[in-house]
Amino acid sequence: MPESVITIERHIFEQQRKIPEATGEFSVLLNAIAFAAKIISREVNKAGLVEILGITGQENVQGEQVQFLDEYAQNVFVQILGKSGHLCVMVSEESEKLIPIMNGYSLGKYVLCFDPLDGSSNIDANVSVGSIFGIYRKISPDKYGSEQDVLQPGSRLVGAGYVIYGSSTMLVYSTGQGVHGFTLDPGIGEFLLSHENIQTPKKGRIYSVNEGNIETWDEGIKRFIISLKQPEAAGSKPYSARYIGSLVADFHRNLLYGGIFLYPGDKRNPRGKLRLLYEAVPLAYIVEQAGGCASDGFRRILDIQPKSLHDRVPLIIGSEGDVKTCEKFIRGEM
Repeated sequence: MPESVITIERHIFEQQRKIPEATGEFSVLLNAIAFAAKIISREVNKAGLVEILGITGQENVQGEQVQFLDEYAQNVFVQILGKSGHLCVMVSEESEKLIPIMNGYSLGKYVLCFDPLDGSSNIDANVSVGSIFGIYRKISPDKYGSEQDVLQPGSRLVGAGYVIYGSSTMLVYSTGQGVHGFTLDPGIGEFLLSHENIQTPKKGRIYSVNEGNIETWDEGIKRFIISLKQPEAAGSKPYSARYIGSLVADFHRNLLYGGIFLYPGDKRNPRGKLRLLYEAVPLAYIVEQAGGCASDGFRRILDIQPKSLHDRVPLIIGSEGDVKTCEKFIRGEM
């Protein structure tokens, strides 16, 4: 392989060398996540050819229909990461309670929060889906991990990322040293560095929101969206509406091009729909590392203290200038 080609494994260990006290455990954990992503990617890409599409007939803790691929991705993460030897406990959007490490496997000092397959309800239509993850250090004295270890604010994350399974499979991660993206080369089975040190624009020209819910929004959100459609909003022309309906896909596009994604609370769901631990916090960590911003309209997402495993939160995320402007509309300052 040419010297100029950087695999994710090489990149992770080069990042590790910048931290004198690093033991290598965290690097092994990240590589295990990349391996899990390869396996899930393989199944997602051939989903139309095998009996893996559709629903299982079960509901998850969120009250949503479980897709076969949800179940498959959940099992891949649990089996591979649980055997890595570097986790003490896991928690997932698909599981009501904490996920313990399997008997017979070593326990580590890290905690994994993950959404195994975000947007899976769209996969029958060949829409991009993704996996989201966040990693914390264990803080409780319990060697098996506890809710105390999981219910930490996002400001204590030591790493986070997502995988998008689209026209190509891409893994984006940060450990606090910038945001880096890797594209899977199926010919050699390796994630290769394709997007180094991603920086999101300070202001974008794209907004992503389900406008079908507009009648349930607060007035501040309504007025903000209306303002984006005015020519003066972008200085010369209105913002463009781009909404896929798959969080990872919408977030990934806006991270690269600039813009704002919104899933606000509304009259039906004042707390919002998206999950704090598995969706909002990891993506907030990524966007901040890339120079962007994430808010619930009033607070920085990474400052919110989770109260339960499946807390929901309004999410406004993307370019810093756009998010700050949206906050002003919500607060009645504009």
